[in-house]
Amino acid sequence: MLILLAEKALGLLPAPAHRAGLRLAHALRKRWWRWRRPQVEGVRIIAVNDAGHVLLVRHSYGPPVWMPPGGGIKPGEAPVACALREMAEEIGCTLARPLQVDTIRDTLHGAGNTVHVVAGLCVGAPVPDMREIVAVGFFAPDALPAPLATGLADRMAAWASLAPQGGSE
Repeated sequence: MLILLAEKALGLLPAPAHRAGLRLAHALRKRWWRWRRPQVEGVRIIAVNDAGHVLLVRHSYGPPVWMPPGGGIKPGEAPVACALREMAEEIGCTLARPLQVDTIRDTLHGAGNTVHVVAGLCVGAPVPDMREIVAVGFFAPDALPAPLATGLADRMAAWASLAPQGGSE
């Protein structure tokens, strides 16, 4: 609940102040997770374009690496619904024919972390919100940019191959 209130308050700020708030909130969240060791759940979205290139983003907080868009699953929210929401919120696109293709369990800053990987076709031109997302781009699965978030290079081509093929809807 506190995080939802903070997100709403941040949305009222100018973009530079919002980004600073996100960096502070992320630092606090990491400390909380190390202390409390909660179970967290989220999605990573493998959005491909008509050429089969994968959409990657860079966040305004955390390490300056490229990664698929995604985010935390809200209570009662299904992974595919979360993926659709995150695509719209972060980059103003939709995801056609979404399909959950993988689930990964690991540890993130001390928290148990379950990540549902959802693949689909990107519909629309992605535009960073310049608050949470500061850069977007499409990349061939065999020519990913550096620096890339840890562990993604090995899996990206396989995930992209599972995304629906053909024209976007």
